[in-house]
Amino acid sequence: MDFTFTEEQQAAVEAAKAVFSDVTPDTVPSPALTPGAVAEDLDRPLWSRLATADLLGLTLAPEHGGSGLDPVALCLVLRESARVLARVPLLETSAVAHTVERYAHPRTAAALLPRVARGELVLTAAAHGRTGHEPADRSVTAHRDGTDWILDGTQTAVPWAHGADIIAVPARTAEGRTVLALLPRAQDGLDLTAQYSTSGELLAELTLDAVRLDEADVIDADGAWDRLRDILTTGTCALTLGLGETVLTMTSQYTGKREQFGHPVATFQAVAVQAADRYIDLRAMEATLWQAAWRLSSDADGALPAAGDIAVAKIWASEGVRRVVQTAQHLHGGFGADTDYPLHRYHAWAKHLELSLGPAAAHEEALGDLLAAHPLG
Repeated sequence: MDFTFTEEQQAAVEAAKAVFSDVTPDTVPSPALTPGAVAEDLDRPLWSRLATADLLGLTLAPEHGGSGLDPVALCLVLRESARVLARVPLLETSAVAHTVERYAHPRTAAALLPRVARGELVLTAAAHGRTGHEPADRSVTAHRDGTDWILDGTQTAVPWAHGADIIAVPARTAEGRTVLALLPRAQDGLDLTAQYSTSGELLAELTLDAVRLDEADVIDADGAWDRLRDILTTGTCALTLGLGETVLTMTSQYTGKREQFGHPVATFQAVAVQAADRYIDLRAMEATLWQAAWRLSSDADGALPAAGDIAVAKIWASEGVRRVVQTAQHLHGGFGADTDYPLHRYHAWAKHLELSLGPAAAHEEALGDLLAAHPLG
C-alpha cells in the first residue's frame, strides 16, 4: 500500500511554503502584552497572496475556480500555515466553501465559490455553541416563515467573525433537523460582541434575534453540518501538528546550543528523553490526522464511521499539542517566557487550538459510544 502524497498534494505544499516563507509570528503585538486583540482584522496581504497562489479554492472544483483537491491537501497546507502562525481564516473559509459546494443549491455555489477562490469573500463558521461545552447546532433555532427562515440564539467564540463576509451557523428545527445558515455579517438582527482568544485574536459572540434569511441562504440538506464540523475538526488537528512540529524544532535548536557544565543540554539524558517523548506524540498526531483526513477524502467504509477516526485524531491532537508546548517551555527555561522570543506565541496559539478541540476525555467518551454502537467482530 502506498502512503505517499500525490504529486498534486505535494505541489500544494510547495506553493504554501512559498507563500508563507516571508511570514513571521512577530508581525503583530504580543498576546502577552496586549490587553485586547492583537489586531482588528486578518492578514489581508497574506490572504491576497493565498488567492494568487490558488490556495483558497484548494478543494473546490475547477468550474468554481478551484484546484479540485481533497481534505488531505487542505490539511497539508494548514500544517504549513500553523508553522508560521498565519493570521488567516484558511481553515474556516475552506471548510465552509467545501460544504457549500457539496450541499448547497448549485445557484448558491455558483454565486459564492468563484469569489471565495479569488479571495473576494471571507467565510467563517460558528462551531462552539452557546458556551463552548454543548453541540453548536442546539444553540440556535430555525423555523420557516413562508419561504424564509427565522433564526434565534447565541454562538460563542466565532473566529474571524468581525472580518468575515459570511458566517455559517448551524441551527436546529422543531423537527430535530439541523440546517446550515449562510449568514451575512451585516444581517439585520445579528449582533457581534467582541471576545478574545488566548492567542490574542479577536473572536465574536453571535446573538441572533429573529434573523430572517432567504431560503437560498440556508442549506437544509442532511449531513451538511456534520461534514462542515468534521472538516473543521480535522483541519484543527492539522494546525496542531504544524505548530507542534515547529515548537519541537525550536526546542531542539535551543537545547543544542544552550550549554551547562560545558556540554549542550540536549546531550543530558533527562532532556533527550523528554524531547523523544514529544517526538512520539507528534508522530501519533500525524498518523491519526492522516487517517481521519483520508476517511473524509475517500468516504471509505471502515469498522467504525469516520467519526471514530476523527475522535482518535482529536484525542492525540488536544493532548499532544499541550504536552509539546509545555515540554518546550520547560526545556527553554526562563528564555521560553521572554516576549522577545516567539515561543510564548506558539504556546498561546496551542492553548487556543486545544480549547477549540475540547478535552480528550470527551473525545474518548464519544469513541467509546461509537465502539459500543459498532462492535468489532
